[in-house]
Amino acid sequence: MTVVLETQRLLFRAHEPDDLEPYCAMEADPEVRRYVGGSPRPREQAEARFRANLLPSPPADRLAMWATVYKPEGVYIGRCGVYPHLDSDSRTIPGEGVLAFYIARPYWGQGLATEAGEAFLRFGFTELDRRRIVTLVDTRNLASLRVLEKLGLRRIHTETGETRSFHFYAITRSEWEEG
Repeated sequence: MTVVLETQRLLFRAHEPDDLEPYCAMEADPEVRRYVGGSPRPREQAEARFRANLLPSPPADRLAMWATVYKPEGVYIGRCGVYPHLDSDSRTIPGEGVLAFYIARPYWGQGLATEAGEAFLRFGFTELDRRRIVTLVDTRNLASLRVLEKLGLRRIHTETGETRSFHFYAITRSEWEEG
């Protein structure tokens, strides 16, 4: 097991086949899925996504969503990371990354998203040499909005849709260094 990053309570590594069950449980949880795509994912669909998107070898540049392990219990609790930021033509935007944290419901409210976010901002700016890190969050996801504000990201704009609306956030390396 190769550890990509570690905090006081969290360990980030490549996904492994044993992560499938807790991953599928998160994908089936309506509360976890509420702000990231709506309804729970059927088991077959969750398994296919896991095998296609998370099990392949991690990228050499380390821009990815990493398995997140809660060290006190040694259990997989989700995925977090900084992954490539794509433009509207699906081309990578040089020097930018997207911050994301996706944590199982039993671990909400413990500061783990903030801990992961702090670690991945530092990782993104110092190890991955990103100049800007962005993210978007459903406007109704108040817990994630609080985490982003604690991390020092600033809201850039809001996109309002018929069924869902999103706030777009960003932080530059210089803003992070001043923070």
